[in-house]
Amino acid sequence: MGILAASGSFTRYAVVGDMTGQIASEIPERLAKYSFRDIDNTADERSFGWVCLEDWLDNFWHAAPPEKAHYMAFSLRLDTRRVPPAVFKKHFMLAIKAEKEAMKETGKSFITKDRKSEIKDQVMLKLRARFLPIPAVFDAVWNLRSNTVLLATTNSKVRALFEDHFMVSFGLSLEPLTPYFLARRLADQSRHALLDDLEPSPFAAP
Repeated sequence: MGILAASGSFTRYAVVGDMTGQIASEIPERLAKYSFRDIDNTADERSFGWVCLEDWLDNFWHAAPPEKAHYMAFSLRLDTRRVPPAVFKKHFMLAIKAEKEAMKETGKSFITKDRKSEIKDQVMLKLRARFLPIPAVFDAVWNLRSNTVLLATTNSKVRALFEDHFMVSFGLSLEPLTPYFLARRLADQSRHALLDDLEPSPFAAP
């Protein structure tokens, strides 16, 4: 579910690094520079990038600008092209069979490991071109005053992708605001060692 939905699961981040006025003014430009690029007419396995929060088909922000008062609102779009394993297995076996038939004319009967790997890559590339990528969209809101980010997912793989692309786009890293990291931000530095020594308490009955 996205930011505009009635409910959803979210990950909170603190932006690590100095948020200068120059970076803030460059955010729209950087969003456009690292925006999503369509792969429908290619054989690429994956594509990701920023899109408009109000219209995830819009990677030029024609529908609405990312600026919302002291917030920046945008989405991470991830398109993944998946070939079902059973489909790949079938076409790989057909390609191996065709290869063996062609080898009979030259008197050969053994397909080397390298050749099998080459055939596998060729089959996968052909199949990818026949399957449309599956889109997924994850909304994000960046509070420029508190320098915090809210991401509408808790999926670990998507979070890692978002964190990496955020760093590439803005040159700023993200620190997840888990209870531990939030406590470290709120507590005096002299008490950080006490947090590191804490052990989890079992609240469930044995």
